[in-house]
Amino acid sequence: MLNTYFRVIVGVMVLLSVVLTVYVNANWMWFTVFIGVNLIQSAFTKWCLLETILQKLGIKKGGGSCATR
Repeated sequence: MLNTYFRVIVGVMVLLSVVLTVYVNANWMWFTVFIGVNLIQSAFTKWCLLETILQKLGIKKGGGSCATR
């Protein structure tokens, strides 16, 4: 379930930052860069702030992956 929430939230954030870049100001592209850097960092450190926040909100780990369907 955590994986599903994570993917939806990150996807929405990326799409939102692209829309804001196109229609508001080009500096919003830095938000997209920030998201990408955090994803790369989490691949190496195995720690992600969003995952920690979602767990504290009560979202359970496990399930939601393509392999369990």
